[in-house]
Amino acid sequence: MTTSPLLVLASASPRRVDLLRQIHYEPQLIVPADINETPLPNETPKALALRLAVAKAEAVAANYNHDFILAADTVVACGRRILPKTETLEEARNCLKILSGRRHKVYGGICLIAPRSGSTRRQAQRLSVSEVLFKRLSSTEMTLYLASKEWHGKAGGYAIQGLAAKFIKRLAGSYSNIVGLSLYDTAALLSGLGYAPSSRSPK
Repeated sequence: MTTSPLLVLASASPRRVDLLRQIHYEPQLIVPADINETPLPNETPKALALRLAVAKAEAVAANYNHDFILAADTVVACGRRILPKTETLEEARNCLKILSGRRHKVYGGICLIAPRSGSTRRQAQRLSVSEVLFKRLSSTEMTLYLASKEWHGKAGGYAIQGLAAKFIKRLAGSYSNIVGLSLYDTAALLSGLGYAPSSRSPK
């Protein structure tokens, strides 16, 4: 009996799982990729987002030759300045100061690798870019947001689907890209490489 290829998500992000389920794509396996995410010297934000998405997909694909591997990476940047995935209070505070009253961009790199066919394995990539305008934050707003700890582990120190939503005056581009995965681009990649969600949609 032939086994259908699995959809393997190379990410530990619960947000990406929820986003995929929203459009009836259910990852059968979640396998986080262990890679070095440090930007290269003079690397642009969009180049970083794509490079990391590809590196994550390729790292996991090495162990899953007969399955679809989906990986993504999100980079938040003001100009060429790449903001970190904040792990400390000071990092989060610095990000809020940079974002306050300014526009910034969210780059979402996506990579999909198809099951191996003979000696070849098809790969496709996409980059989604969204622009976000923050209101000017007061010291009280910053203090209250930092106390929430929602910033922990988030690119740029915020999650648009959380408390930070009230800071956003305007956005252009994909909302789901800012959350963590552009659903339009992901669906296009999956369809383009032949993965069909119909028999795998949530009940």
